[in-house]
Amino acid sequence: MRPLRICLAASELAPFAKTGGLADVVAGLGRFLARAGHDVRVFVPFYKRIADSGVATVPLPGGEDVDVRFPTRSIRFSLRTLAEADAGTAPRPQICFVDCPELYGRDGLYTDDGDESLRFAMLCRAVLESCQRLGQAPDVLHCNDWHTALIPLYLKTTYHWDRLFASTRTLLSIHNIGYQGGFPESQLDTIGLGEQRAFLHHGDLRDGRFSFLKTGVLHANKLSTVSVTYAREIRTAEFGMGMEELLENRKDDLVGIVNGVDYGDWDPANDPLIPHHYTADAPAGKAKMKAALLARMDLPHDPRAPTFGVVSRLTSQKGFELFADSIPVFLQREDMRLCVLGSGESRHEEYFQWLRDTWPNKVGVYRGFHDELAHWIEAGSDLFLMPSRFEPCGLNQMYSLRYGTPPIVRRTGGLADTVEPWDPAKRTGTGFLFDEFSSQALAGTIDWALRNWRDQKGWKQLVDNGMRRDFSWDKQGLEYVALYRSLTGL
Repeated sequence: MRPLRICLAASELAPFAKTGGLADVVAGLGRFLARAGHDVRVFVPFYKRIADSGVATVPLPGGEDVDVRFPTRSIRFSLRTLAEADAGTAPRPQICFVDCPELYGRDGLYTDDGDESLRFAMLCRAVLESCQRLGQAPDVLHCNDWHTALIPLYLKTTYHWDRLFASTRTLLSIHNIGYQGGFPESQLDTIGLGEQRAFLHHGDLRDGRFSFLKTGVLHANKLSTVSVTYAREIRTAEFGMGMEELLENRKDDLVGIVNGVDYGDWDPANDPLIPHHYTADAPAGKAKMKAALLARMDLPHDPRAPTFGVVSRLTSQKGFELFADSIPVFLQREDMRLCVLGSGESRHEEYFQWLRDTWPNKVGVYRGFHDELAHWIEAGSDLFLMPSRFEPCGLNQMYSLRYGTPPIVRRTGGLADTVEPWDPAKRTGTGFLFDEFSSQALAGTIDWALRNWRDQKGWKQLVDNGMRRDFSWDKQGLEYVALYRSLTGL
């Protein structure tokens, strides 16, 4: 079988532009595909933060000064790619930065500006215009989330005349269905789809709006999402966010693939951000990391007291309202530690600060994002708390497993697919799960975890089980290759 030509289109790409897991997934998948010998191009906007970061880029030959015509105006972009010094020598995808200062030269990746729909319609058009200019169409055009979800429709309409794309197939990956790219219907004319209303979701048009994501779901050749369980959940009213009927109609084209983890960045055996390394076969560094973490968080160290870790966006999706009627009980009753890293909704930030103020010898809090501290918490904690209301895939629970930090999670989305319930009798499983979204269910599971903590022989087996699980891109990426080949017949 010949190598595939694949374009990955996304609004984020680690380490250049990141607000969440999407950036890591696109980067990890792209690197895997390149290592596997495929021809991979990754398209992402050349945001101001990338331009200001000092990363060395050069113009991509053939991609200079491209004019994209919309109904009322033309917008120019150029392609830039990494200079050789920054690209490295290992097999890698070609990074194609879409340089359009008019639209992307702003402080944030995303804005509340009135032209937000145009910013990402332009990204969709730029991907297709670039393929034309470079004279090579991909076998698979892999669109990620709503920002690139208009590509399948543009291919069917604006670019239907170009036989260059005759064999190109489209895949749309839904990373979080809560973000759908909804805009007023009046903006269809601005982005060049005013005459294509028949191809859009009629119920939305009736309500005077349209959605990038719904349009992509209607027209992509195949759909994927980031875990097997989430693929089922988003076809229900509880999790579908208004798209459940549409996805149910396309259930035969919807595939769930759990995200991979880049163990080059997240592995306690060689993590450059932690001072003490360890493996499943030589785990002594784990205890040293616990002592180092507690010292860093200004908390007293006792190896017998379990340390709970939290690294998260502090939002309602992540389930932190469940802490109010559960965590204080354990802080009062147990000799335990809680180390929290995150930012988000003020009510959650203030709650964790209240915990810190109330139990200063048991709780440490860092408000904000700190990459190194995130690695320290994964490595130095004994348990990881992730009680999400919903979780399309999640990466932190997989990081936790590799770092020997059994997770406590709600059985939803990718959490259900990656964490196996601990059975102390059989010594099988990797963590602790609960079903009902309630403080009582979370408290009961924490209590169950603490009872198992007291059996240190069993605990060592639990930790070992998790550290030996493999969620690497070398494993998960093969599922994407199989999906690409099923799409193309190649």
